[in-house]
Amino acid sequence: MSAGSIGTGRRMAGARVAVEYMKRYGIVTAFFALCIVLSLVSDYFLSVGNIVNVLRQTSINGVLAIGMTFVILTRGIDLSVGSVAALAGIVATSFATRSTIAGIPGAPYPALLAIAVGLLVGLASGGVSGGIVTRFRVPPFVVTLGMLSIARGLTLLYAGGRPIPDLTPQFRWIGTSEVFGVPLPILVLAVVFAVAWWVLGYTRFGRQVYATGGNPRAATSSGINVSRVRLLVYLISGGLAGLAGIMLAARTGSGLTQAGISYELDAIAAVVIGGTSLSGGVGGVTGTLFGALIIGVMNNGLDLLGVDSNYQQIFKGLMIVGAVMLDSARRGEAH
Repeated sequence: MSAGSIGTGRRMAGARVAVEYMKRYGIVTAFFALCIVLSLVSDYFLSVGNIVNVLRQTSINGVLAIGMTFVILTRGIDLSVGSVAALAGIVATSFATRSTIAGIPGAPYPALLAIAVGLLVGLASGGVSGGIVTRFRVPPFVVTLGMLSIARGLTLLYAGGRPIPDLTPQFRWIGTSEVFGVPLPILVLAVVFAVAWWVLGYTRFGRQVYATGGNPRAATSSGINVSRVRLLVYLISGGLAGLAGIMLAARTGSGLTQAGISYELDAIAAVVIGGTSLSGGVGGVTGTLFGALIIGVMNNGLDLLGVDSNYQQIFKGLMIVGAVMLDSARRGEAH
């Protein structure tokens, strides 16, 4: 074998190693590269206060995106999470407000009851969407687009178009308190991530989620109840949307009818940027977490640099398109 052939073989092997590395750790590398760049152009970026602020802001999108990951892994989509978050937040705050005008009769109720009601609203919304998708075979895009409009309309009707202010300190605790110096929303995100990571990686249900997204017919043939799996992932997405809505209301101090607008786009962006395939069966919540962090860091960095928010939307859109193109290229290579 000639020296030229050996050199070519080594270069090809090196290229394969580089490609495999980028597939496994590309999202992590991109995150730290972005942090390094921003730390060089802004002295304030790496301050403890700013890092905590980024994590706190990322927590809500992270919770939404983790729920979205379950849905997309099964070849679905949930466009309603932003509106469901708003609806859950409005209903929950109506139980936790001290306002005699905005609250329901008997309010304020204990914070745990208000939180439980908000979570139930999210679960119910996800259950309705999942039930229609699985029972009537309606495309998820259509169902959740309809739920987006329905939930937003219910939010406005329930609150009469007005915000719900003057929340009890106990309810606001979930959005404003700290545990050992760490803001509670960050800890909530950490717990949600850990549970989701364990469920997808180490439980039978997690394997069923991947099987359903990878090949629904083969999953059905192997005895998996595909309809049940799909219903459950929409319940998970709805429940986490409810949790995100509660966190948002608790942090802002009021239930807002306009809360959650376009949050579904950020959640989908985090999932896609994190490497979860829109074709289902490939990805996970670790990539989603880093995708959410990249979006949070990018928004924060552009704010620090004084970049117009309209340009931020353009950058985010380019990232989504680039991530989808990369996913398409990977699937093309696999086939």
